[in-house]
Amino acid sequence: MKTYTIDAENSITAFASKQEAGEGESFSSQEELASLVADWPVDRLIEVWNGIPGLTPVKKFTDRKSAVSRIWKAIQSQDGGSPTEADSTAPTAAKKAERAPKAAKKAKHAAKAKPIKTAKGKRAKAGGKPAVARDGSKKAEVLGLLQRKGGATLAQIMKATGWQAHSVRGFISGALGKKMGLKVDSVRREDGERVYTLVG
Repeated sequence: MKTYTIDAENSITAFASKQEAGEGESFSSQEELASLVADWPVDRLIEVWNGIPGLTPVKKFTDRKSAVSRIWKAIQSQDGGSPTEADSTAPTAAKKAERAPKAAKKAKHAAKAKPIKTAKGKRAKAGGKPAVARDGSKKAEVLGLLQRKGGATLAQIMKATGWQAHSVRGFISGALGKKMGLKVDSVRREDGERVYTLVG
């Protein structure tokens, strides 16, 4: 099953598996996408939609549920898949899927990550300028927790973000460690609880 990641610049990347994704904000189904964006401002969902090439830009969505549904179907079309059901609210995405060349539908190089380019064209690159956390974002929230004296436990981060344990670990190693170049210390206390602290 393909896994998608979305970064702070709203760039979506498709991976052949969850293991390859290795990032914090990832999803493999429409339900997981809905859970991931549950606390996002609606403006960010609009930015995500407007950043997917070939789609008609929007200024607003009817509601969060329809936004998630349309975004999910659009990235399936972009990634060479096809939407599971016809969506009358997004005829553009459906038409794009029908017109997609057959070559795009074949999963060549399934082991390699396939970026879904956005209009902004910004992607974090290894060794490049470190990414900056957007105010009010989950990234900024996690950084705030890690900067506290004594750091934050895995349970505290999970509660603050609503993420599962594997998502928190992936986010710390991927988004903070690899993308932002930050060093996060991880220690297991005597009570068995894992504590993360930002170093430096």
